[in-house]
Amino acid sequence: MRGILGLKRLRLKIWRRCTLVLLLLWAACWMVVSALLFFLHRSVFSERCTDEKSHRILARLCLDYSSGVLTGDLCEDLCVAQKLVYKHCLYYDRGKKVIQADWRGQPIILKSKKEIFSSYQHLSILEEVETEDIPETELLLMVAVEVKNVLGLELSNNSMGPLLIRKKGPHWKAQVASMWSLLQQEEYIYFSLLQDFSKHVLRIIGSCGHFYAVEYLTAGHAWHKTLFPLESVVGPSLAGHKSMVRAVTDIALSFLDMVQHFDNDFSHRLHLCDIKPENFAIRNDLTVVAIDVDMAFFEPKMRDILEQNCTGDEDCNFFDCFSKCNLKIKKCGAQRANNNLQVICDKIFRRWFSPTLRETSISLPLQLQLQLQKAVQECAKPGHRDDAGHQRTLKSLSELYHLLRVTQQELQRAE
Repeated sequence: MRGILGLKRLRLKIWRRCTLVLLLLWAACWMVVSALLFFLHRSVFSERCTDEKSHRILARLCLDYSSGVLTGDLCEDLCVAQKLVYKHCLYYDRGKKVIQADWRGQPIILKSKKEIFSSYQHLSILEEVETEDIPETELLLMVAVEVKNVLGLELSNNSMGPLLIRKKGPHWKAQVASMWSLLQQEEYIYFSLLQDFSKHVLRIIGSCGHFYAVEYLTAGHAWHKTLFPLESVVGPSLAGHKSMVRAVTDIALSFLDMVQHFDNDFSHRLHLCDIKPENFAIRNDLTVVAIDVDMAFFEPKMRDILEQNCTGDEDCNFFDCFSKCNLKIKKCGAQRANNNLQVICDKIFRRWFSPTLRETSISLPLQLQLQLQKAVQECAKPGHRDDAGHQRTLKSLSELYHLLRVTQQELQRAE
C-alpha cells in the first residue's frame, strides 16, 4: 500500500515539474516572439501619433526653411511670425502625417505623405543649373510627366497652373524643390487640380515644403447614428427629428451630385475605391466633400490597376472597385464592373434608409420610406459593365433624385 502511495506521489511530482518546465518554455517563447515582433515592426510602434513627435516634425520643417532648403507661402507664418500654430496630432498612417493647426484664427489641416523633406525624390537637375536657369517649357514638361506617372493623365499646359510655382525669386531653387515634393503626393495633385472645378473636394490653403494645408472639416464616422456629426456642423437646431431628416436628405442629394460630377464632368471618370463615412465630410451648407482621395483613380489609372492576372472574380477586387475575371485568358477585365453610385448606396444610403437597421436608419413618411428603401436596395445590387448595367445605374440615379426631392417638398409643407 505504501509503495502504491509513494508511486502516486512520485508521478505527481514529475507531473508538476513537467508542467512547470512547459510553462517556463512557453513564457520564454512568448518573450522571444514578442521581442522579434517589436524589432521587426518597431516602425509601427514609432508611428504612434503624439504631440512631441509632431512638434519635432514641424521643427525640422522650419529648420530646413531657415536653411533655404524648402519654402512655401505658409512657411513664414509657421516658422517666423507664429501665425500658424500647432494644435494637435490627428493621425499617422503608413508614413502619412496629418496634423491640426490654427492659421490666423482659422482651423486647418496640415498633411504630408512622408515625415522628412529629404525622403522625397530629389530633382537632380537643380544641382546642374544656376538660379532660374530651367526654361519654363522644360519645367512644364517635367510636371506633365510626373502627373502622367501619378494619375495616368495627360494634361494641357493651361490646366497645370495650380501645380506650378507662382513666381520666380531669390529662393527659386527651394520653390522648385518644394513643388517637386508636393507633386509626389497623389492627394495634393487631386486637390490642386480639382478645387477650381469641384465643390466636392477639399480646398488647399497653402504649403510649406512638403506639407500642404487644407480646410478643416469634421469627417464622418461609421459609429455615428447619422454617419456625420450634424449637430457640430449646423448647430443645435437639428435636435428635432424633422430637422435631422431634412439634413440627411440634403446630404444624400449632395452625394448624388458628387457621383454625377465625378462620372461626367472631367476628361475621365473618377473612381472612388475606398468609400466609407471616414473619407467624407460635410460643409455648413451640407455639401459632401471627399477629404481622403488616396484611393481615387481616374479611368486610365483604374484600368491599369484592374487589369491583372486572375483565377477567379475574387482576384479582381481592388477595395471597392471590382472587375470580372476572364477565365479563358486568366486576366481581369480593365473596366470596373461596379460604380461609385452602387457602393455609396451599399455603404452609405443603406444606413439611412434600410429597414434592417432600425437603430441607425432615418424614419421618413411611410410611403416615401418604403419607396426609398426599395430604390436603395436596387441601387446597391452589384452590376455589370454593359449597356443594361449602365441603364440600371441611370434609372437608380434618377429615381433616387426624384424620391429625395419629393421628401424635401413634403418636409417643407409640414413646417
